[in-house]
Amino acid sequence: MKLFKCIPFILLLISCQTFAEVSISDAWVRENAPGQKIGAAYMTLNSPENSKLVYVEAKSVAGSVEIHSMTMNNGVMKMRMIEELKLEANKPATLKPGSFHLMMFDLKKPLKAGDEITFRLCFEDENGKITDQNITVPVKSQ
Repeated sequence: MKLFKCIPFILLLISCQTFAEVSISDAWVRENAPGQKIGAAYMTLNSPENSKLVYVEAKSVAGSVEIHSMTMNNGVMKMRMIEELKLEANKPATLKPGSFHLMMFDLKKPLKAGDEITFRLCFEDENGKITDQNITVPVKSQ
């Protein structure tokens, strides 16, 4: 009899679509030099399904945040904004110095070690559904 009472609840759980959140680890922001109006953030993203990072904001500290790639070619550093960062299912994507990273522009205040910054990251799945996640990231001197 108890089982029959649980059936509506079980059906409700099965019918609800849940988004498998992207795992975000090792996130940090580099402390910047006094007067500098840009900053960089790094982290590891691991998605349980194919998806892509399509938008980032940190409204409390930056006018805008861009997804960037950085490469070295014949001793010349090339940094470029990219529209999206593709995430392969269960394959960590590491944003780190000298590689992919988040670039913050028009900083509203200096980034000091010990501070924390909240980011909103927006991900798009293969069906075009966009979800967002908020994370709070520490500022470190290196």
